[in-house]
Amino acid sequence: MSSSYAVTLYSIFITVFVYLLSLRLSRRFPSPFTTPVFFSTVVLIVLLAASHISYKAYLPAKGVMTYFLGPATVALAVPLYKNRAILARYFLPVVGGILSGSMLTVGTALALAKIFQLSHNIFASLAVKSVTVPVASEVAKIIGGNEVLVAGFVMITGMIGAMFGLKLLSLARVHDPVSRGLALGTISHGIGTGEAVKEGELQGAVSGVAMGMAAILTSFILPWFF
Repeated sequence: MSSSYAVTLYSIFITVFVYLLSLRLSRRFPSPFTTPVFFSTVVLIVLLAASHISYKAYLPAKGVMTYFLGPATVALAVPLYKNRAILARYFLPVVGGILSGSMLTVGTALALAKIFQLSHNIFASLAVKSVTVPVASEVAKIIGGNEVLVAGFVMITGMIGAMFGLKLLSLARVHDPVSRGLALGTISHGIGTGEAVKEGELQGAVSGVAMGMAAILTSFILPWFF
């Protein structure tokens, strides 16, 4: 067995193991800092660094695991189909929420740019922070953002949403499952949708719709805005 093949197998194994461990830990000790996406990321970085595995060496394992994201994403259509009647009933409020949420994310980026005198490059990268990485990267090319910064801002936004989103909604006394899923999907894209799915099937379905529609709306709004 070649060393590169062994590294790929090892990387896949520890990634899956750490994520399963983080799921169990989050159920036993619920906290923003035991949220699987945060905890497993931190632990995995430490393990890879300790094993002297570079990101380049980890890429083949990432490619294998990313391949299965396709079926996992398609699987989101199952709760969406099962809850189609509820989504149809709330169609206008959902569209309005996604539109206002998408506009608000751009507005907060603009406010931060004004307050901290950020360059156009950073502002443009920050403006797409609530859209999933593939879409954000393409939009960033049009509006003059930096793809590396975009990836970082998108991941941080999603992680913060997954860690604190549901708890903040509960503190704000937002308990309606449609509203909770809508907020997470619009602001925290795929990472937030993962947390919404864990809370409930309806929340996951609405979050999946919000994630997709927010990406489409942002693709139209941001180039026009800039």
